[in-house]
This record gives sequence, structure tokens and C-alpha cells, in this order.
Amino acid sequence: MISVDQCRAARALLNWSAQDLANEAEIGVATVRRYEAGAPIANPSMTAIETALSRAGIAFVSTGEASNQGGEGVRFR
Repeated sequence: MISVDQCRAARALLNWSAQDLANEAEIGVATVRRYEAGAPIANPSMTAIETALSRAGIAFVSTGEASNQGGEGVRFR
């Protein structure tokens, strides 16, 4: 599962608003906003967010993965 920071960073790379992500993930914008505010969301919604960002070309970096400095992040594929 991606972190809130990864979600925000991915949206920034894509220049997407919360509404853009909601549209691409086919979920409500309130769900995106709740998640980014740190509230829990249902697993299917989380999967939809991650899938939409991946389809748009985002790769997620886990802590220590492909990074000499460690830390999680995002990048374009």
C-alpha cells in the first residue's frame, strides 16, 4: 500500500488535482481527500488509487528500494 506522501507526490508529478485522481480511480473526491488527510479508507479504494497512479506512469519506491539514501518515494517509469 502506498503512503499518503507517495500519493501526494505522485499527484504533483502528474499535475493532477484530487478530483483528477478521483476521476481516474473511479472513486469519490472525498475519499481521496480523506486518505490524504490521514484517515483510513477501504482497501478497494486504496487499490483503485494506486492502480490509477500506476496506469498514469508512476512507479512507487519503497524504503531502501533503488535508492542509496533510503526512504520511500515516487518516480516516472
